[in-house]
Amino acid sequence: MARLIQLTILFIQFYYYYYITTTAHGLSSNGTTFLLDSSRSAMILPLFLSPPNPCTKFSSTRRLLQRSNGNNALPNARMRLHDDLLINGYYTTRLWIGTPPQRFALIVDTGSSVTYVPCSSCEQCGRHQDPKFQPDLSSTYQSVKCNIDCNCDDEKQQCVYERQYAEMSTSSGVLGEDIISFGNLSALAPQRAVFGCENMETGDLYSQHADGIMGLGRGDLSIVDHLVDKGVINDSFSLCYGGMGIGGGAMVLGGISPPSNMVFSQSDPVRSPYYNIDLKEIHVAGKPLPLNPTVFDGKHGTILDSGTTYAYLPEAAFVSFKDAIMKELHSLKPIRGPDPNYNDICFSGAGSDISQLSSSFPAVEMVFGNGQKLLLSPENYLFRHSKVHGAYCLGIFQNGKDPTTLLGGIVVRNTLVLYDRENSKIGFWKTNCSELWERLHVDGAPPPAPSSSNGNNSNTEMPPSMAPGDQKHYGLPDEKKIGKITFEMMLNVNYSDLKLHISELAESIAQELGINISQVYILNSMEKGNASYIEWAVVPSGSADCISNVTALSIIARVAEYHMHLPDTFGSYHLINWEIKASAKR
Repeated sequence: MARLIQLTILFIQFYYYYYITTTAHGLSSNGTTFLLDSSRSAMILPLFLSPPNPCTKFSSTRRLLQRSNGNNALPNARMRLHDDLLINGYYTTRLWIGTPPQRFALIVDTGSSVTYVPCSSCEQCGRHQDPKFQPDLSSTYQSVKCNIDCNCDDEKQQCVYERQYAEMSTSSGVLGEDIISFGNLSALAPQRAVFGCENMETGDLYSQHADGIMGLGRGDLSIVDHLVDKGVINDSFSLCYGGMGIGGGAMVLGGISPPSNMVFSQSDPVRSPYYNIDLKEIHVAGKPLPLNPTVFDGKHGTILDSGTTYAYLPEAAFVSFKDAIMKELHSLKPIRGPDPNYNDICFSGAGSDISQLSSSFPAVEMVFGNGQKLLLSPENYLFRHSKVHGAYCLGIFQNGKDPTTLLGGIVVRNTLVLYDRENSKIGFWKTNCSELWERLHVDGAPPPAPSSSNGNNSNTEMPPSMAPGDQKHYGLPDEKKIGKITFEMMLNVNYSDLKLHISELAESIAQELGINISQVYILNSMEKGNASYIEWAVVPSGSADCISNVTALSIIARVAEYHMHLPDTFGSYHLINWEIKASAKR
């Protein structure tokens, strides 16, 4: 009898623990708004809407990156990165919040510790890419009630948050909890998580195209910490930004097996609330800068911040770096920068071929405390001059009088950066980030559960009304490989005005379709009265010889169902026709 009572008590304890951890209707200790705190585990997010096998149902892909092989192998979520670092100033990924899901484009930011989107009640929010979040339309939304672990509003009813950034923009609002979904490539099922519902934003946050911020920093409100604390991901994530003029990339929340030649630096979570590296030296053209290593250890040390565009060095380091670079530029001519308001350091005569920049500009190396070196290509410290063809400017600046070394996204373009929080280190691996999806493969994980809203899995990169089974509706071939998608459209804008901004339109279409700009081509364009006619072609990415059915379905659905949101300067579009063309036989 005593044994039976013991077993009954254990069962009740297990049931109570399971119920609390799976329903999570309250915030508990994860609701604090403090910026500091670190935890443990992980998840994945890349760049191209394609299954592991991009073209056919039966073939094997070469696996260069895979899930962590630890004893506690956890699922990963896969999502793309969009935009271009220097055109937009940031990279975004897509998250879906609520039931049914509402889509948002969020800036991936390792320097922020909270994820937030504009709330429908916000009267001081700008006009962004997607509609504001409407809590009333989500059957699973709950506000976070005031408790001892959070800052509360004046009425002591709700938890609130407030953030101010270096450029003096601000965001503030209330905290809510809802189901966050990561897309149909995610092996990680939708999860309940806490996020900010904005009631006010100022500065760049008000004027930016992106909807909000995805906070990847350390802290109880960080989405990484939240998923780690729930035990659904491992304690690491990765980012991979596309190269100069390419954009796109991949994001990985969770553990991956690092490539054998990945370069690592220690990252001390006690040293700074931000992700830091142990930088000791910088070499230019093989020669170390004449600096004391302590110059890179001032204030917060050397910080990686994915939400910052350029890099900023302490005064002594910047002057030494600039002088060393200029000594190596023998055949280039110094010119004025593109913006007269800034004293940019620029040079002409290098040509437009990015792959040949290393013949005009020197190699740069960062040396870490363990002696390992990270090679920086010219695209990792230069940006294109916007007014002079074949001219480039230094994308590394002096950080005022601040002794902190701040390394923004430019330094890690075409570099997979692994934030291994569990082992307090950060890894770097040079690769083509715009094509990383071709080599990023996660197997052995179950697909996410479908949304409870209507039986379809709405957590996809395609419109919520579409599901993979609907490809028959759009006439996608079952067996043939797709080599090209063409579509014709009319834009209600004058053709003479459109011609001046055709490349901008191509970039917008590529962004809205979730593909690289290199995949979008103009086949024909002409004036049609007061409107403009354009025929477009979408081709496979990089070295791929076909477009997957899933990707083709997403492209066609977004175009045919008018889910592309083009800038106001191009007016609205009318779809005339679209066509799928099979790959040419080898």
